[in-house]
Amino acid sequence: MRFTREPSTAVSVQSVGDGEVRIGGEIYRKTVALTTTEVLADWQPVPVDELTPDDLSPITDAGPEVVVIGTGTDSRFAPREVLFALARRGIGLEVMDTSAAARTFNVLAGEGREVAAILYL
Repeated sequence: MRFTREPSTAVSVQSVGDGEVRIGGEIYRKTVALTTTEVLADWQPVPVDELTPDDLSPITDAGPEVVVIGTGTDSRFAPREVLFALARRGIGLEVMDTSAAARTFNVLAGEGREVAAILYL
């Protein structure tokens, strides 16, 4: 299931907490991927430390400047090959806890930047 907004209206994260994230008025109770224009609610998450560049293709194919990964309540690291693969494509990668990732996504989207995020719950 994809939730898409008109290009003039950026997707934003309203809240994160208690095992859910509210995006564009919808509540999601599982890991979700999003860009500034759509929510990929059917994205199939793999553990952060097992991510591959191919796992990120549903959001990186949209051409973001940066991908923000929220790792839940604990900070974890993505594999180095993911960082390097995105860097070769000119895409930045930021990894932090999910609350911080949601705030970062909103700030970057609000600045008009092309940003994508994966928010693990």
